[in-house]
Amino acid sequence: MTAPASTAEAAARKSSPGAARGPRRPGRIRRVGLPYLLLLPAVLLELLVHLVPMVIGIVMSFKELTQFYIRDWGTAPWAGLDNYKVSVDFDAPVGAALLHSFFVTVAFTVLSVGLCWLLGTAAAICLQDTFRGRGLLRALFLVPYALPVYAAVITWVFMFQHDNGLVNHVLHDQLGLTDKPSFWLIGDNSFFALLTVSVWKGWPFAFLIVMAGLQNIPRELYEAAALDGAGMIQQVRRITLPSLRPVNQVLVLVLFLWTFNDFNTPFVLFGKAAPEAADLISVHIYQASFVTWNFGTGSAMSVLLLLFLLVVTGVYLVLTSRRRRPSHA
Repeated sequence: MTAPASTAEAAARKSSPGAARGPRRPGRIRRVGLPYLLLLPAVLLELLVHLVPMVIGIVMSFKELTQFYIRDWGTAPWAGLDNYKVSVDFDAPVGAALLHSFFVTVAFTVLSVGLCWLLGTAAAICLQDTFRGRGLLRALFLVPYALPVYAAVITWVFMFQHDNGLVNHVLHDQLGLTDKPSFWLIGDNSFFALLTVSVWKGWPFAFLIVMAGLQNIPRELYEAAALDGAGMIQQVRRITLPSLRPVNQVLVLVLFLWTFNDFNTPFVLFGKAAPEAADLISVHIYQASFVTWNFGTGSAMSVLLLLFLLVVTGVYLVLTSRRRRPSHA
């Protein structure tokens, strides 16, 4: 009688919810805490690489930091909002130059992002169907994106040379489209040179993202549209573009942030002193900081740029999320 009773008690203890919950609690804690533990190194590196310099830059923007205090910037006198007042005083030379650089950057970003998206989308749609040589074309289209920035841009520097550059050789010597060789790295033409390099370097990324998004569109939609008599243009308007809307929303935002903050392309293309027509705000802030040795004003300009990008990104995300809600409803 004792053995069956003990067996019944053991079975009851196993079936009770309290007994089952007890020994599993440490394992559940481990499972819940393991993802945070794995993310901890990445969070620490993010703090060291991005957030800590960002906080230091914000503190520097409130100081009168010049070359006289560069060895010990903590001893620089406190300037308050003077650096910001100088940056946004558009009647003064510093503020007027910053405003001009801002407008140049906006025009450059709008044109570059629009052309990158247009070329990338068109190329991805044209290479959607299977044909001989499609893999080779995809690989060739991704070459500008795969090349290092310095190697790609320095090649364009040689191509844009006035006397022996390939661009003037083709446009002036072979095609006769210009009366004389043009200066592409100085003057007003520098804006178009910078735009050309930016689009050439950035459109393969749009091509890659759109091509990945096209894989999620069912082929049955195109077959049904073709049976209904819809042509290629109608299929793109009614099926492709609406289906790619979530992908394009993220793509446009990423291209906007990358292009607006682009420093490597204009710096390698023009050097420290960019022409007035191609004076992007990233290079302008660099000149205000490291050429004039006024790091306080340069930091204030950087903070203003950060605030502008945060506002634009927030407004963009709000508008795109509102457009997305009716489609899910």
